[in-house]
Amino acid sequence: MPPWAPSWPFLICVILPTLLAAVYFLLIASPRYVSEARFIVRQSGQVQPDALGLTLQGVGLSATQTDAFAVHDYMRSRDAVAELDRSLDLSRMLGPPGADVFSRWPRPWESRSREGLHKGYQRFVTVGYDATTGISILRVEAYRPEDARRLAEALLTGGEDLVNRLNARSVADAVTQAERSRDEARERLSEAQRRLVAFRNRERFIDPSMVAAEGAGLIGELSATLAGLRAERAQLAAEAPQSPQLPSLDNRITAYERQISAERSKLAGAATSLVPAVSAYEDLVRERELADRQLSEATAALLAAERDARRQALYLQRVVNPGLADDAILPRRWRSILIVLIGSLLLYGVGWLVWSGLREHRQQG
Repeated sequence: MPPWAPSWPFLICVILPTLLAAVYFLLIASPRYVSEARFIVRQSGQVQPDALGLTLQGVGLSATQTDAFAVHDYMRSRDAVAELDRSLDLSRMLGPPGADVFSRWPRPWESRSREGLHKGYQRFVTVGYDATTGISILRVEAYRPEDARRLAEALLTGGEDLVNRLNARSVADAVTQAERSRDEARERLSEAQRRLVAFRNRERFIDPSMVAAEGAGLIGELSATLAGLRAERAQLAAEAPQSPQLPSLDNRITAYERQISAERSKLAGAATSLVPAVSAYEDLVRERELADRQLSEATAALLAAERDARRQALYLQRVVNPGLADDAILPRRWRSILIVLIGSLLLYGVGWLVWSGLREHRQQG
């Protein structure tokens, strides 16, 4: 072999892998198109953090980061794979006819099971997160640009649906107790109103307090008239003791006294007086007013809970929509060949050093 010719180990370890890589990447590897989308998961009314806030974000995860990672997990999940396979025929998109067997799904050593589809799907979809801006980056590869964009669009729609479900669950959890308190207050108010109506029907009074006030007013009027009659009789008795009008005045005075006594008995002091009715009525009115106030407070608490839940609601906001690629950027053919060449040279160099060391050690021994 001429001295300038490469040795067999060099041919096997460097030249052959590089030639195989060149044949595959230049002649066999199918072009793949990439559709990229960017989105952000944030709360309603959330402001962009300042420099200090961005620095402190490295200490731990914020709530919005956690929610963004939940969307990321969904996009990588088996649920997403099942939904995509059902709606878009994911299996066909990842393994179309004509795609090379080393990049498509399934590769010769992969199975066609659901688990195999999920593992193969991971090679075509990546989701990243920029902690500085809070923006998530979704990259989808496919053998046709339309397929890449459709997959990215479907994943974004699925992420939006997930966020909506999280919001609905959060609102339900927040307002359930408030709704229960409001319903209980409403039932107490209805019961108080029913008891008040039953009392009015039983006692045949709309408002016993008003009846008592009217009775007191009547007693006052009768007492004033009685006082006038007594004064008139006293004056007449002083001026004409034998006046025939005195018996008539006495009868009128007696009648007024009886009337006043009867009216007072209606208000108090008798078994049929209004005092118990007024007391019971006032208790019922206070009970209804308390129930009405509790209902107002419970309704206000429910509105506040709904308002807080809406303020804390999450939104998946698209920053960049999935694009339709003009050119296939994958695989990176020349860079891949160069990586194989450099890797082969490094392995060959390490092997040569090890072999030289062993040979020198053997010669010394």
